[in-house]
Amino acid sequence: MDNNDILIRLRYALEIKNKEMAEIFKLGGVDVTVPEVIKILTKSDEDEDENDDRIKCNNSMFDSFLNGFIIYKRGKQEPKPGQPATPEPSIKKSVNVNNLLLKKVKIALELTTEDMLDIFENAGITVTKGELGALLRKEGHKNYKECGDKYARNFLKGLAIKYRG
Repeated sequence: MDNNDILIRLRYALEIKNKEMAEIFKLGGVDVTVPEVIKILTKSDEDEDENDDRIKCNNSMFDSFLNGFIIYKRGKQEPKPGQPATPEPSIKKSVNVNNLLLKKVKIALELTTEDMLDIFENAGITVTKGELGALLRKEGHKNYKECGDKYARNFLKGLAIKYRG
């Protein structure tokens, strides 16, 4: 699953309008117009790679969207004393965007561990608290587990069931 596909599924699950998507990108520090959002959210056909006017969402753009989504849902957080005013980008070249998706959507929607387990359950997949904890850990931690596309896809499916019915 690529970043564009994740954005398409997240937008569908949470019923986010194109104008709101552009606003979320702006809150994350990326200026994107509504027509550009439409190009980002266009599904790619494997047949027409050359004539594709679709905008590819890279990892830093995706991270900015998720940061903007947190701000959009929860509001701007005031920096604590001794903390830099702007956080450093949380995405590195090797980081798994699926783990990032789980962490940041959990923060933005203020989901508890139980809420997330219910979301996975709604999608028809059983995840234990230990497995979920491993998916949400920081990369490099001894219990960190990389989130595969199966978990991310089912999480987005479960979100759609929860928020769309």
